[in-house]
Amino acid sequence: MANHRRIREYFMTPVSLLGAGCLSEITRYIKPMMFRKAFIVSDKVLVDSKLIDKLTDQLAPAGIHYILYDNVAPNPTTAQVNYGLKLYLDNGCDFLISFGGGSPHDCAKAIALLATNGKSIHDYEGLNKAKQPTAPLITVNTTAGTGSELTRFCVITDEERHVKMTITDWRLTPLLAINDAELMVNMPPSLTAATGIDALTHAVEAYVSLNASPVTDCKALQAVELIGAHLQSAVTNGQDLTAREMMVYGEYLAGIAFNNASVGYVHALAHQLGGRYNYPHGLANALMLPAVMAFNLPVVAAKYAKVARALGVDTSGLTPEAAAIEAVQSVRKLIRNVGIVSGLQQIKGFREEDIPLLAENAARDICAATNPRQATLEELGMIYHWAL
Repeated sequence: MANHRRIREYFMTPVSLLGAGCLSEITRYIKPMMFRKAFIVSDKVLVDSKLIDKLTDQLAPAGIHYILYDNVAPNPTTAQVNYGLKLYLDNGCDFLISFGGGSPHDCAKAIALLATNGKSIHDYEGLNKAKQPTAPLITVNTTAGTGSELTRFCVITDEERHVKMTITDWRLTPLLAINDAELMVNMPPSLTAATGIDALTHAVEAYVSLNASPVTDCKALQAVELIGAHLQSAVTNGQDLTAREMMVYGEYLAGIAFNNASVGYVHALAHQLGGRYNYPHGLANALMLPAVMAFNLPVVAAKYAKVARALGVDTSGLTPEAAAIEAVQSVRKLIRNVGIVSGLQQIKGFREEDIPLLAENAARDICAATNPRQATLEELGMIYHWAL
């Protein structure tokens, strides 16, 4: 008789801090670890705006020295990883702190990986390629979107191939993740919208993933409900601390869900838009999410019906298929209401003749493996066409 048991693996940060003002607790966790010198990975916007001072002002009084690397782009590249690694090693740092959104977190993860495992970041594309633990990493999140502050995923752009490499390894999981809503109140509406739809994408894709489970389903649906209820308020009034905090919980739950269930074609297709045209990840997900949902609908109608209800749709009297269509329409409406313009034609440099190459690269993306409905290359191209 066949053995139908399936062993599940679940991954989480050892410690996470959530709540307004929680960044003030960071040195209480660093001191017992006996770290001497931090390598802080961030970006120029956060440094120039002085937001990063909320972190650095706590380190010196606690006797924690640091080096600041703020040259991370919205889609971090192999060159930025390599330069950061050199600074980390040359300055004798013994742990990392990433401060920002997904880009600083991903860049810091790649640096931490190479600091202890060596070789090139290209060698770790795929699943669990590392042999050693990474250098210790603490993540401080300033956006409610990517989930990278708690996950085992890292996405780095290969400039030569113009593709985004997805590195998935449980060793990339940070030691401590901090989500302080007070760091997010001055985030621009456009960034709030893009990162919020990124979080919604994580929740929806994790919920219908081939690797979904009861553990991830409950978190994904709660994330959809929170994001659907609070994203528009956070975009409209960034000072609304309640909306900001609920978005933190929504993106965090979505992060747990996709960290363990993975994602699907939205990410596989969106990664190509970021790699080839340097298009922001959250906006790329927003462009692809409704089209991929429409493609998946025939095989996950019952689950999409629950997504519709989580988004506030009254589905009483509707068939699962009709309710699923309402879910797709509700997602389209939310994307439009937070000010994100749909259509691939808005991407600078996008050419319709690039679609076959984009589809080929998407088919090889590790995220494609857990999409609930597997597609041919022609169908992947069709999804891009739907998103035009």
